[in-house]
This record gives sequence, C-alpha cells and structure tokens, in this order.
Amino acid sequence: MTDLNHIRNFSIVAHIDHGKSTLADRLIQLTGTVAERDMKEQMLDAMDIERERGITIKANSVRIEYPAKDGNTYVLNLIDTPGHVDFAYEVSRSMRAVEGSLLVVDATQGVEAQTLANVYQAIDADHEIVPVLNKIDLPASEPARVKEQIEDVIGIDASDAIEISAKTGLGIPDVLEAIVQRLPAPKGERNAPLKAMLVDSWYDSYLGVVVLIRVMDGVIRKGDQIKMMRTGATYKLDKLSVLRPAMKDIAELGPGEIGVFTASIKQVRDTKVGDTITHERKPCEKALPGFKPSVPVVFCGLFPVDSAEFEDLRDAIEKLALNDASFSFEMETSAALGFGFRCGFLGLLHLEVIRDRIEREYDIDLITTAPSVVYHLHMKDGEMRELHNPADMPDLTYIDHVEEPRIKATILVPDDYLGDVLKLCQERRGIQEDLTYVGGRAMVVYDLPLNEVVFDFYDRLKSITKGYASFDYQMTGYRQDHLVKMQVLVNDEPVDALSMMVHRDRAEMRGRAMCEKLKELIPRHMFKIPIQAAIGGKVIARETLSALRKDVTAKCYGGDATRKKKLLEKQKAGKKKMRQFGKVDIPQEAFISALKMDS
Repeated sequence: MTDLNHIRNFSIVAHIDHGKSTLADRLIQLTGTVAERDMKEQMLDAMDIERERGITIKANSVRIEYPAKDGNTYVLNLIDTPGHVDFAYEVSRSMRAVEGSLLVVDATQGVEAQTLANVYQAIDADHEIVPVLNKIDLPASEPARVKEQIEDVIGIDASDAIEISAKTGLGIPDVLEAIVQRLPAPKGERNAPLKAMLVDSWYDSYLGVVVLIRVMDGVIRKGDQIKMMRTGATYKLDKLSVLRPAMKDIAELGPGEIGVFTASIKQVRDTKVGDTITHERKPCEKALPGFKPSVPVVFCGLFPVDSAEFEDLRDAIEKLALNDASFSFEMETSAALGFGFRCGFLGLLHLEVIRDRIEREYDIDLITTAPSVVYHLHMKDGEMRELHNPADMPDLTYIDHVEEPRIKATILVPDDYLGDVLKLCQERRGIQEDLTYVGGRAMVVYDLPLNEVVFDFYDRLKSITKGYASFDYQMTGYRQDHLVKMQVLVNDEPVDALSMMVHRDRAEMRGRAMCEKLKELIPRHMFKIPIQAAIGGKVIARETLSALRKDVTAKCYGGDATRKKKLLEKQKAGKKKMRQFGKVDIPQEAFISALKMDS
C-alpha cells in the first residue's frame, strides 16, 4: 500500500521526434527500474513497427520507484504517448488517467503544430504542465528563444523550464525532482466503493485480454468479482500486476495507482475504453464520464490477394481490433477483388500501420483500395445517407446534393517555404482563414476538404518544405460542394477499387492523370486495351494500351502478297475475339501506385 502523497501520475507529450521515448528510457534507466543488461532503445515501444519507424503508436505505461532528495520514496506512473496526429485519440485517453504532463520541446526546433495540439489536450484535462527543453547538447539549440516561443504561442510560464539532453542523460535528475515537487498527488478515498477507469486493453496470446486501469477510489485485489458498468459483464480477477515494463504481480491496487489485470476475458471488444470498473457486490453509485468515442475519418477496403486467405484475414483483423479501439471494420464484396473488409481509420498513418501489421504479423498479402472519407448524400425525398464507399453511390437523379467533410488545418512553416505551402493549399481547394508570424515562422490556418488531405497531402507538404513544416488538423463539419463519382474502366469493365469522388472542376485532370498512370502500370496483353475514366455515361479521358504482336508473316518469304494479307487478317480477327473474352490482370503494385496521384 502506497501513501497517496507519494504517488505521481504523469504523461509525456510532445511533437513527433522531440524525444519523448528517449526521455522515458532515461527515467527508467536512472531509477534502475530495468536492469542495465535488459535496457534497449525505445524501451516502451513494444511493436517492431514502432521501432522501425521511430514513432510511438500505442500509449504505454511504466511504474518507476524513485528515492527523492526529501528522503521519501515516490511511485511514479509514467504514460508515454504518441506524437502523431493520427493517434491523438491515444493521447486524450492517457491524459484522463494522470494528473500532470511533461511538455517536451526540442530546443533546436521550438514549438510545432503537434506540440500545440497535445498541450491543449493536457490543458483540457486540467493538467499541471512542466516544460522540458530537450536536445540542449546540440550546437543549434536556442533555449532562450524557445522559452520565449512557449510563452508566446502556448501561453504557459517557461521561465523555469528544465534544460536536458535525453540522449546523454544531462539534467535527468532535475526532471525527476520536478515531477515530485511540481506535479500534484492524486486524490481518492481508500474506504469508498471501488471505482476504476479502464484506460486501455490489449490481447495477449497467453493471458487473454490484459486491461490497464487507473484506480480512482477503493481498492482492487486479486480474486475480486468485478463488474464493467457500461457492458454489465462480471468477471473474477485472475492476476493483478504493475508494469515495470514487464508485468510484476501485486496483491492489491489502491486509489491513485495504475496497474493491469487479467480476468479470463475472451475479447477486447468486451472491454470498452473509458468504462468504469467496480465491485459486483458493492458497486459505486455513479460511473465515470468516459471518453468521447473515436470517429474514423478515412475508410478503405482491405482484400486478400489470394481469395483463399479470406478467413485468415478475418482472424487477423479481429485480433487487431482487439488491441485498437479506434479501428472499425465490416465485411464487403467487390466484383474485381472478391471478399474483403471495409475498414475505418483515424488517418493515413493509422491505415499504413494496420496494413503493415497484417502483412507482417499474419503473413497475408493485401490489396488496399483508394482511401475515401464519409460523404453525406441528401436525397430528393429529404432523406440523408452516409456514403462510405464511392462504388456504392446511387444514381445521380435521386440525389439533391452532396456534402463533404471539412477540416481546420494548422500549419507551422519557416518563412522561406510559405509561398509553396499557400500554393499547395489553394490547389487542394483550401480557404485561408488566418496567417500569423511567431518568431520567424508563419502559422497558417486553412479550411480544407478532408478528401484532398487523405491522399498524400502530408507527404507533399513535407517534400515542398524539406521536412520543416508541421501539420495538425481537426474536423469542423460538413459543407455542400459539386462532387461527382469518377469511375475507371479497363477494357470496358469498371474497376470498382479505383472509383473515387472528385470535384467536378478537377475531374478531367484527375481522370487523365489516372489513365496515363495505369497505361504505364498495366502490363501489355495480346490484345488492345482501352483505359477510360468516366463520370456517369460520359467518358472524360482515355488512353489505349497497344497489343503485343507476334510476327505471323515471318514464315512467308517471297511469293504472293495475298498470303501475308490472309495471315494478318486472321490475326486481326483473333485479337478482336480475344478482346471480347480476354481478362485483364491489373497487378497489385498498379493499384497502390495509381492511388498516389499528384506526385
């Protein structure tokens, strides 16, 4: 049992690559939580894909014990959060489980878009915030300028920001002291009925579902009968542990503590993130408010290349959905691709990560259709329908108008690249709302249509600004616009995986680019293949892929010309017949490359 005053719960928030995970490594190392021989880089990033890309995807937690200068030993519960805009949902729920945050800012780069987004989430959750300037050992670091920037842009006092280098370990003891001195202790009643918040859950092939909880009031012990208030399900606790990153068994968890339990729960779907856990016999009166559920913004179809692997894909997707509450899916069928799933994601990085995990962890080759967003179709009879897949668009005669989702994008960029960024946003049908200067950098706020952003906006933004721009967005709502469905026909057959919603003014340009791209990507066949882009019955662009020819006249030497003509006529008739019955194989790479449009 730990005294409440000797517990500190905190998270680390920062922009991508400002050094959250490295700082977490140093805190773990300095307090001897993990033996030196077991230490490795990015200690809390468990997935291979996190280590390879150098990003955090899942918020992970660890319990550290720290003997402070005042003679007491403190229990510190640290939650390392992702910095990427697609995983903001992981950040928001981690914030609700702790009382304070360390705001890490790179002393060479200053405040970035994601720094702002994550800090505002911490402020919303009523956190005490301690600013930390990282990478102070680099020659390009400017601590004084960055402190001023934190005060100007975010509006929190940075005069006593801690200057550290997470890589070399400089200043780490000061961080530990600041956590103990400046962050508040948790509140909670030990004798009240049990009230614990379900922060996260994941699937372990040996233990079943592992549930991460933060105890608000009361005590939870091994062997207790517990009840989930939202689902009403009851379970008996098998195992209660704290994470030091590995699980270490413990007899009980009191108020203010963070730990994990297993209770023979079969599916993560049975554990709703944000749910309240209480005792079955003596429940608490009122559940915790929970989190607002995450809303998927990007949809795409996932199909196995080999249709025999459909059941394996279903299994893989269900297991991933166990670990990821923000990923949704439903079955769909496609004429070209067979059986598959229509999946919802929080953004393109989220989509890439899920796709990579399925291909790696379950060894299934996938075809991914064009990412699309949810449109609102207002029908002429007054009904409003949601359109997730452009292939399902009803006949235009029934539709009154179409609305598309809009976002408010905040882009921070050095002055030199401002012109290029404004041009990119204008090309993507953006409406400029604001432009301000903050310490040598411009902050642009744009109202953009989401479907122009989901393709490759982020990659383009990074390439035109040499990686210096940072970007963050939030959904603002729906607005009517002149949108049409563009279909791609190969050999007069519609390829539904390539149909997409485009703005009428840009449809011809998009169609022409798509046809030209497919002409390069589809291998030549023995017959001529027309590639067309069409809106309704009207073809707006066309390319023709010429046939491979066999020289049928090779055996004719000399003699009458009618012999050659006869052979060529016969070949022509054969090709015509082939074109009627021939099937065009579109390779997997062609799908993926065709969707990376504007490059």
